[in-house]
Amino acid sequence: MSALLVSNAQARRLWLSTHGLANTPTGKADLAQIIHDIGFVQLDSIRHIERAHEHIMWTRNQNYRLGELDKMLKSRALFEHFTHDASLIPMGFLPMWQRQFQRTADRISAAGWWRKMPDAEGRAEIRERIRQEGALSTRDFDSEGPRLKEMWQRPPHKLGLDYMWYAGELATCHRKNFVKYYDLAERVFPEDLRLQSLSEAEQIDALCRTALERLGFATPGEIQRFWDACSAAEVRAWIEQNKAGLIPLQVTGAKGETQQCLGLPDIVARLESAPEPTARLRIINPFDPAFRDRKRTEHLFGFYYRNEIFVPEAKRQYGYYVYPVLEGARLIGRTELKADRKAGKLRVANIWPEAGVAWPASRQSRFESELARMARFTGLIAEP
Repeated sequence: MSALLVSNAQARRLWLSTHGLANTPTGKADLAQIIHDIGFVQLDSIRHIERAHEHIMWTRNQNYRLGELDKMLKSRALFEHFTHDASLIPMGFLPMWQRQFQRTADRISAAGWWRKMPDAEGRAEIRERIRQEGALSTRDFDSEGPRLKEMWQRPPHKLGLDYMWYAGELATCHRKNFVKYYDLAERVFPEDLRLQSLSEAEQIDALCRTALERLGFATPGEIQRFWDACSAAEVRAWIEQNKAGLIPLQVTGAKGETQQCLGLPDIVARLESAPEPTARLRIINPFDPAFRDRKRTEHLFGFYYRNEIFVPEAKRQYGYYVYPVLEGARLIGRTELKADRKAGKLRVANIWPEAGVAWPASRQSRFESELARMARFTGLIAEP
C-alpha cells in the first residue's frame, strides 16, 4: 500500500483537534471527556503561576476551576501513576495499566539506592498501618534528619511507600496541598476494573492502540513515548503483527520534509473532519501534553522548545519558566511570566516572537486579553 500524503496544515489541524486545542475554550466543561481524549494530565509540583495540571485543563476550557482535578481523583474518576512522569489517568484505562505497575517497580528495583527501603516485612508493616489507620502521607511516618528531595537521599519509609505505589500495591487516594496520601490499592481502584484480567499481549495492544488514537498519526517512537508503558521492541512487534490494519502515512513537517508515520483505519475521515483551529491566542503550559514531545513539536510546528528550569541561569537562552504561545494553528512565540503574589499581580517579564512573526498592536491586544483571563483564573491581576 502506498503511503497517504498528509499536508502540514492537515496534520496540525488533526493534532490540535485531537488534543482539545482547536475549539474556543468556552462552554460547559466535560472534564472527564477532555482527559479521556488527551489520555493523561501530567502532575507537577512547581507552582509557578499555577501548577501545570490545573493550567493544562484551563487551557482547554476556561470554565475549569482550580481543584476540580482533585475532586475527580477523590471520586475515583482518575488514578495517579507514572507515564513519562507522575500523571492523572482515566480510571477506565486501569486494566491495560497492570503491567506498567510491575514494569516501574522492576525498573526502580534495579537502582542500587532503593535497597535502603524496608524489606518485605517492613513494607508489610507499612501496609498494615495504612489498613488500620486509613490513608497516610509520608509525613505521618517518623524519619531522622531533614526532608531531602533527592530520591537517593529519601528516608526508608518514603522509598517503601513509593515502591509500593509504583508496584500498584498502594494508590493515591487524594492530595492535600499537593502532598500525596497513600491508601491500599483495593480501597482506591474499583473492583471490576482492578480484577479485570488482560493478557500481556492484550495490554500491549490496548496501550499502542489508545496511544495511536490520541496521536492521530505517529512514528513507532512517538507511539512508544506516549504512555512510556511499552518498550520500543514491543511497539515494533505490535506494528508488525497489526500492519494489515495500519495505514502508512507521509506526514509533512513545517519545513516541507516528510516523515513516515502510521494511522488507524479511520485516519482519512479524521483528517477530513478536523476543524480549522480557532484564532484564539493561548498561553500554553510547558508540560502540556500536546507539546510534551519536543521532537514532534519541532517537526509539526517548526518550534524548537526546551524547558530551562534546571539550566543554570547564565546558560538559559530564554528563562526559568517560559510558556509557548499558540495562535490558531501556529506557535507564534514564547513568553516568560512572573507572579507577584504579595502584590497580587501577574507580570510579563519577556515576550519572544518567533522568527518571521510580526507582533503588531492587534496581536499584543489578543495576548493581553488572554493574560487577563489567565490572571483571573489564578486569582491575580494582569500587568502587561
